[in-house]
Amino acid sequence: MRNPAATAKGSEPGTFTRRQFDMGNQANGSTLGFEKDLWRAADALRSNMDAAEYKHVVLGLIFLKYISEAFEEHHAKLTVERASGADPEDPDEYRAVNIFWVPKEARWSHLKANAKQPSIGKMVDDAMLAIERDNPSLKGVLPKDYAHPRLDKQRLGQLIDLIGNIGLGDKEHRGKDILGRVYEYFLAQFASAEGKKGGQFYTPRCVVQLLVEMLAPYKGRVYDPCCGSGGMFVQSVKFVEAHATGNGNGGKARGEISIYGQESNHTTWRLAKMNLAIRGIDANLGKEHADSFHRNLHPDLKADYILANPPFNDSDWRGDLLKKDKRWKYGVPPASNANFAWVQHFIHHLAPTGLAGFVLANGSMSSTQSGEGEIRKNIVEADLVDCMVALPGQLFYSTQIPVCLWFIARDKKDRRFRDRRGETLFIDARKMGRMIDRVHRELTEEDIRKIAETYHAWRGDKDCKKKYKDVPGFCKAATIEEIRKHNHILTPGRYVGAAAEEDDGQPFEEKMAQLAAELREQTKKSTKLDKLIWANLEDIGYGG
Repeated sequence: MRNPAATAKGSEPGTFTRRQFDMGNQANGSTLGFEKDLWRAADALRSNMDAAEYKHVVLGLIFLKYISEAFEEHHAKLTVERASGADPEDPDEYRAVNIFWVPKEARWSHLKANAKQPSIGKMVDDAMLAIERDNPSLKGVLPKDYAHPRLDKQRLGQLIDLIGNIGLGDKEHRGKDILGRVYEYFLAQFASAEGKKGGQFYTPRCVVQLLVEMLAPYKGRVYDPCCGSGGMFVQSVKFVEAHATGNGNGGKARGEISIYGQESNHTTWRLAKMNLAIRGIDANLGKEHADSFHRNLHPDLKADYILANPPFNDSDWRGDLLKKDKRWKYGVPPASNANFAWVQHFIHHLAPTGLAGFVLANGSMSSTQSGEGEIRKNIVEADLVDCMVALPGQLFYSTQIPVCLWFIARDKKDRRFRDRRGETLFIDARKMGRMIDRVHRELTEEDIRKIAETYHAWRGDKDCKKKYKDVPGFCKAATIEEIRKHNHILTPGRYVGAAAEEDDGQPFEEKMAQLAAELREQTKKSTKLDKLIWANLEDIGYGG
């Protein structure tokens, strides 16, 4: 049974009142507080439509609302300046300040005024087509299925009213990234609703945040060759903005970050384009979707940072067609599993001092099947593995299996950090995180900070005040000789050992006497219970 919509007394099902929005909007910039109510209201309007389809309906409208608000704000400004030669109906006036031009038939005010009309589906489709026509960078990106018979037009009208209450249109509220936050929250909820398929377009925010915090991509070229809906890029820009002063970037928030990505799934590529555009992030995702292995859209790119969450254990990557590819410097990856194809693709695209952080299935740390062990050995012996992190299970919507993070450094003598040649850091974070529902876990802010600080202290970040030391059961700096003794297996548990048990201060003899007394007492109770059970069995004729 579907959750009821979050409604105010006396309002229609599926509506989200201005008061509810305002109450949520009073929260601070990190937690707006109204996304959950908004999701419940939108989900109630889904009816029997499949989540995979409904995702594009909702996210397309959120995107349309965003670009329309930015347009309307600038339109009002130009109208005031008309006397000095400004033309509010000139598309170039908007393109000059990086705002999408929205033709009259696509403006939100027009759609909202007609939300109750039976032709609203066709009107939204026409609006999407008009925006794509006048903004070449959005060509082929926006959803255009609103007129389809399976989408109830009354519910579509209610959804337009609902989304119409997000954001207030001015710079202050857009600065809080309200629509971007709603877009991200909805992506996560749709990923959860779709289960395994959700993993194709969404990486849990805490995992992305951990990767970004550990790599610290202050400036340079950031690349994700399997970018999903663009979460790695969004979090990278957030990181730079959060460290906009004293970050080696001249105090600029995003001026020296260049984003390159690729995505093989067409609908996911569209989600990424919208996700980045809604936040004003300029990115080169290629002119269309494409497979990074077979049609590399950035063949000459050498990235300063690579962040990625490739498909786990992909057996359908057509590796048999690429046996002589120049990327396989450390060994030809098996056609049955793309894990080490991805690892070598990342290494191939790293700049001379580049760093990569990516998610892989745990098998990648220890597998010896089909030559994978030899490839891993060659990568270790090339002294490329900087850090390995074992994560807890249940973090992902697509799988319950635990995964790990790999960190690759092209040059461990890079002057930004200390000389780490011949060393690798192992972190075991399997016991971290908290359950957010019956089947999903997430890493807390404190977990993320602890792991990232440990890595930064070990590699010698100049602004890290923490001193690194091995902690049994959590982290260990191992030499390449130690890794050789473990046959180049990279599972952190092999290196960090067991956590030291706290000494409670009780002398051994005293503790043993106490335990023996407890055992004696429990044995007496057990004997008494046995007699009672046999007596009951005798009463019903089964005591013999």
